[in-house]
Amino acid sequence: MYILHRFILRELLTSFLLSVVFLNFTLMMEKLLRLSRLLSSVGASPLDVGQVILYLQPQLLILTIPMAMLLSVLLTYFRLTADNELVIMRNIGMPFRLISRPVMYLGIGCFATSLAMSFYLGPTGSVMLREKITNILVTRAPLAIEEGIFNTSFKDMVILVKEKPAPNLLSGIFIVDERKKDESKIIVAREGQILSETDALSFALRGGHVYMTGKNSLTEITFGSYYFRLTPVIDQSNKKSSELTPFELISESRSTPEKKIPYLLEFYRRLSMPGVCLIIIFLGPSLALIAGKTGRLGGLTIGLMVFAAYYSVMIYGENLARSGVLPHFVGAWLSFAMLGAFSIYAFERVNKK
Repeated sequence: MYILHRFILRELLTSFLLSVVFLNFTLMMEKLLRLSRLLSSVGASPLDVGQVILYLQPQLLILTIPMAMLLSVLLTYFRLTADNELVIMRNIGMPFRLISRPVMYLGIGCFATSLAMSFYLGPTGSVMLREKITNILVTRAPLAIEEGIFNTSFKDMVILVKEKPAPNLLSGIFIVDERKKDESKIIVAREGQILSETDALSFALRGGHVYMTGKNSLTEITFGSYYFRLTPVIDQSNKKSSELTPFELISESRSTPEKKIPYLLEFYRRLSMPGVCLIIIFLGPSLALIAGKTGRLGGLTIGLMVFAAYYSVMIYGENLARSGVLPHFVGAWLSFAMLGAFSIYAFERVNKK
């Protein structure tokens, strides 16, 4: 029995690692495509891109570990079913609980890893990612401002310079600032200097005009010296919910009642996502036997369909909680409870056969 469990567990681990790589690569490409324009515009180095990819991993693993576990279980047990190995095990009197025990070992390991990602490594990675992108923008944006080329490295900003005598010196400056939705600003200056700060870029401009347009107003200001500060596209003032630890989420929900529900929903999601790994201990093997000999492609399809349904119900429940239709606790745990109930039912049904 020990040899049999070791054989199944080895196959589960191989499929799990391949699934993690595949799913992480797929999700990472979507995020990198959104950051590629920003990083390429400021000339990020391969080392910078590599660090960005590394800091993305903890957040991705929170999602991909449960998905990879389900795919690995389905692929492994579908293969055992297709080769009639499961049939032989059951015909010699081996209980289904014993056959699925290797999944329990994998599930406990995935639960512990996913919990560490959700509680600690995920928020830490998000903070480090924000700080890294900010650092890239602050240190490399001056180099990305070229003569006669519109620069859009900063959100809602366009910068054009006629000449650049030195890396930090500008001449013939034209800036369009649309960061305020109700007010547009156009700055024209004869010359200026770029001043790098810790978390922002500052322009010391000389000899120019500022044109500010509102809904029903136009203001012109002539200046001899003008100090203009740019903050990067990444918001530095407030942490996002993905950057907060669970304890910080609870604290923020108590200190900001108007944002209580979003913070609590994020907290419950941090608990439920690792908990899905425990549900898959019951769901994976039983689903493989119920589906029959559909092959590896069938296992991949069924696994993706299960998680698509789970995420759809999770988002629907959270939206009901945000709108006040359901209590936040019920909306957050609706998909988890439904999947858990179905998994236990399916497991007991197969186990009694």
